[in-house]
Amino acid sequence: MLIVQKFGGTSVGDLDRIQNVANRVSESKKAGNDVVVVVSAMSGETNKLLGFAKHFSSNPSRADMDMLLSSGERVTASLLSIALNEMGFGAVAMTGRKAGIITTNHHTKARIEEINPHAIQKSLKDSNIVIIAGFQGVNSAGDITTLGRGGSDLSAVAIAGALKADLCEIYTDVDGVFTTDPSINEKAKKIDKISYEEILEMSSLGSKVLQPSAVQTAMINNIPVYVRSTFPEKPGTKI
Repeated sequence: MLIVQKFGGTSVGDLDRIQNVANRVSESKKAGNDVVVVVSAMSGETNKLLGFAKHFSSNPSRADMDMLLSSGERVTASLLSIALNEMGFGAVAMTGRKAGIITTNHHTKARIEEINPHAIQKSLKDSNIVIIAGFQGVNSAGDITTLGRGGSDLSAVAIAGALKADLCEIYTDVDGVFTTDPSINEKAKKIDKISYEEILEMSSLGSKVLQPSAVQTAMINNIPVYVRSTFPEKPGTKI
């Protein structure tokens, strides 16, 4: 089975959590699966980089911001690859460019136009776990672009579609999709299964479960998506 797993910022928030992710990924590999991992920047990293930019300019160029902000995901991908290799698993870290993600020219809010998965497929054929820096790609001119807030979700689902993966798992700090925000309402109930249309409506209304573009991509490509917690091993929600 070919699985794409995406881990958000809280899941990779510090070195211990990156090690926890490495353990989770290694279990999927040991179960006989081919595994592609898409990672976000460590929690707080993007805001820190935004603060650095604002120190010098109140209006930096969007191209410079893409160059700056895309570095957070590359750090996480590299560290996770190092951790997995140290555990004895072959792992390769890739930027969006290396992964073949081609986007529009809209800096900081680009959309994915196509994915050439050749480098990913070659690494998988060599039995490697492939770790991809989410949230980023390159435009037709070869400039780094980013995909907006929640862009790593889009990276993961689009890569799953390009690879014709069996499923895409979105790991986060909650157990799945809830009827309302569980951090605000203690009576919120986890939903075991939800349609693409329903989750798209929730996302469009401000729910932070998945980026709307990621939901649309999953729906177009008919990709089974599971939202589940990185920490307790629970079933999560199937989309």
